[in-house]
Amino acid sequence: MTTAPPQDWWHSFRPYLERAPLAALLLGISSGFPYAMIGATLTTRLSQDGFQKSSITAFSLAFLVYNFKPLWAWLVDAVRLPGARFVGQRVSWMILAAALVILAVANLAMVDPARVGQSPVGQMMIWLGLGREGEFAALFEMAMGAVLVGLAGATFDIVIDAYRIEILKPEQLGVGSGMSQYGWRIGSAGAGAIALFVAARQGWEAAYLVCALLALPAVLAALWVGEPERHREAVQREGRPGIIAGIVGPFAEFFSRHGAWLVLLFILLHKIGDTLANLTLRLLLDDLGFSNDEIAIYDVGIGFWAYLIGIFIGGALYARLGMKKSVLLSLILMAISNFSFALLAAAGHSNWGLAGAIAFENIASGIGGVVVVAYFSALCDLRFTAAHYALISSAASIVGRFLTGTTAGAMMDAFGNVTFYLLTVAAALPGIILFWLMMRSGLVDLSVGTAGRAGSAAKEPAA
Repeated sequence: MTTAPPQDWWHSFRPYLERAPLAALLLGISSGFPYAMIGATLTTRLSQDGFQKSSITAFSLAFLVYNFKPLWAWLVDAVRLPGARFVGQRVSWMILAAALVILAVANLAMVDPARVGQSPVGQMMIWLGLGREGEFAALFEMAMGAVLVGLAGATFDIVIDAYRIEILKPEQLGVGSGMSQYGWRIGSAGAGAIALFVAARQGWEAAYLVCALLALPAVLAALWVGEPERHREAVQREGRPGIIAGIVGPFAEFFSRHGAWLVLLFILLHKIGDTLANLTLRLLLDDLGFSNDEIAIYDVGIGFWAYLIGIFIGGALYARLGMKKSVLLSLILMAISNFSFALLAAAGHSNWGLAGAIAFENIASGIGGVVVVAYFSALCDLRFTAAHYALISSAASIVGRFLTGTTAGAMMDAFGNVTFYLLTVAAALPGIILFWLMMRSGLVDLSVGTAGRAGSAAKEPAA
């Protein structure tokens, strides 16, 4: 769809103030904070408690729960909750998922890394005869708490992503993706900064309980906007799916498209290097001797603003270059950003080096967050929005998360930090090459689903 170029500054800014993009901002805030609770925040907490790197990086396996989202994402499309008759299918699921996240984060807040039995899960372990003293038992209880946060957060993401795609019109996907990424950064970085600040004064339990309140913006957005029109239209045209259709239908539709397996391969490959680099960053900073205050200032502070700048640049690139060229450029920039971490590792404890590396990496990630998410959102069929985006988003980082949880810590010890981050640059190259080939063959255009086509009926073929 071709639109006339904006005539002035106001025409460029006005789309960001429309209701759906503003709601996407609130959705992003709630989507980002559970990730921080079991990511950088938990890594810092365990590192300060003296746990080994191999034990700490193993906790990134909790993120793998996000990668199994397709196993239950169909429930969000097919199962009606009791409250759906009053607020709608998507809104009722939003309220339930938010409640589950709050409960899971509250449980993790009560875990003591040095002792078993401080949380409801730990008390259950004791009741089952599994609660013994020692580092392994304490780590196991914390791992269970992290997995529960991951499970609740993944369910929350399924609902949030489906809701976001369905409230945004095809021409709003770029703006909406940018606003969602703004929100995600506010939620994740805000949760990280709040957790560090509160933990230094009131302890980790209070820090996690305060951060649990960040689940509420998504609920407010859903109550404000209401049930998505595009979701209702797709369901009415197709009829509400049964259990079997709800499970099989999304996969059958996606893999019936021309070149679907190549598209899936790109989704699997494109983020390996970026995931490896980002999930191990706090370990690098700990090795280089950066303090909590320095991490909060540079990684959280500068990173936050650099990411916002990157999102703005990403939106401009998307509008000027189009989807294909902007995605390719973002992939190249994200690969180069991993090289900046290798330079930081070689430089040692340097505040200027950390500021530069964090700024470049977050600008590149911000650009990618807009253009790649817009492309992935456009891949969905409106009849199966939750299931399709769950499949896409879970596949996008599963390889990098698995490698981080199983080998990253050992690789950093074995090869050294500089070599490890150079390897993450090499790991990004296959995704860049594959997307370039997809552009040349026309597969990128053919892969777009009804969510990315204006006026598309739910029953139209995807390619």
